Amino acid sequence: MKDQVIQIPVSDIVLDESIYPRENMDHKRIGIFVENLRDGFEFDPVLVQAFENPELSESSSNAREKSRYRILDGAHRWTAFKKAGRTRISAIVKILNDMDPLLYAAKLAIGPKQLTEVETKNTARRAFQSNPGLTSAEIGRAIGRSRQAVDLYIADLRATTLLELDLKIFRLHQLGIPQDRIAKRLDIHRRTLAHHLAKMPGLAKWPNSDLSKGFTVSQVAQKHSWPEPMVWFPGLEGKG
Repeated sequence: MKDQVIQIPVSDIVLDESIYPRENMDHKRIGIFVENLRDGFEFDPVLVQAFENPELSESSSNAREKSRYRILDGAHRWTAFKKAGRTRISAIVKILNDMDPLLYAAKLAIGPKQLTEVETKNTARRAFQSNPGLTSAEIGRAIGRSRQAVDLYIADLRATTLLELDLKIFRLHQLGIPQDRIAKRLDIHRRTLAHHLAKMPGLAKWPNSDLSKGFTVSQVAQKHSWPEPMVWFPGLEGKG
């Protein structure tokens, strides 16, 4: 099915920086576009995504006022339309379903000014932070980089995410919650849970090591951001 081109008020479109893959706008390029518009040049439609405007009251009775569109592709064209005083712009409204809007926008950055290496890396990191469930291959396909390159981009973020999951599982496990309930609560597969549970003895060594050096329970809890009972538990395990 061919995408339908519609006319949208320029003022109904916003630049959502959370899904914009570039660091800055190219104002020289915008200026050229403004001149092109004044000379009667026709531009391709911009691509936008409909979203609810959080700044407007939910009690607003005007459905159009509640709805806004955010740029997926064509930020420079849209800005040029604003600067040229145009009130409407040709647009295609995309429905992304489960596709990450940031990665979709990055994939479309294939014009004369492609994403820089810094922008590509930042896009990969922002996408992973927004959705840690994304694989390196999925991110790589969107930004035009190999899985290995993405692994390097997000190595520290992934390590932090895995450590946070380890600690959540450790706490729930120490509380005696059954494994099937832990997996359901954290929305992870049982095999993934088993892999993390294998790390539990190593996690317990952290507070035990600090306690053996003379640190108080309160100091160890503060150091590792654990509740004090979680520090007492491994420290007293196996003792009478």
